[in-house]
Amino acid sequence: MPFLIALVALLAAVCLTDLLLTVGVIRRLRVHSELLSGSTRPQDDPVMAPGGTVGPFSAVTVGGVEISDATLPVPALVGVFSPGCPACAERLPLFAERARAFPGGREHVLAVLTGTEPEVAAERDALVGVARVVIEPPGTGVSRALRVRGFPSFALLGAGGTVLASGVTLDVLDDAPATA
Repeated sequence: MPFLIALVALLAAVCLTDLLLTVGVIRRLRVHSELLSGSTRPQDDPVMAPGGTVGPFSAVTVGGVEISDATLPVPALVGVFSPGCPACAERLPLFAERARAFPGGREHVLAVLTGTEPEVAAERDALVGVARVVIEPPGTGVSRALRVRGFPSFALLGAGGTVLASGVTLDVLDDAPATA
């Protein structure tokens, strides 16, 4: 009989331990579920959304020309690239192709390279013939004015610095209004 009592007590202890572990696992799963559902919320746009107005900026191109939000011609095609970004390397030739055909030519196209001169030398060489190129530290100047949070970023700007179209692919620019 003492053997059965010990066995029942041991079985009760095992069941209580199992119950406590199950409650702990359920609590942990709830925390994980909340974290996962929070990460699926839409993130901020990687660049200022259409309808926004570009903030003030001033920069000097690699050719020594000073540009600003006030002197940017309309319409303006803007591309922002970062070194070491695979998507940037993939889309830079497409941007250069679009820049070649952009109305107003090179004066209406601005390419912003975030990084140091040595880091972006290849990108600068690829774009300098089709766009005015600005090299600046990340998160400053034109990048900050456009609220760039992802690379590459593209924008079509109209009168008053209004963003007509923007995104991380050049396709988004195809749906922009015909008049700037």
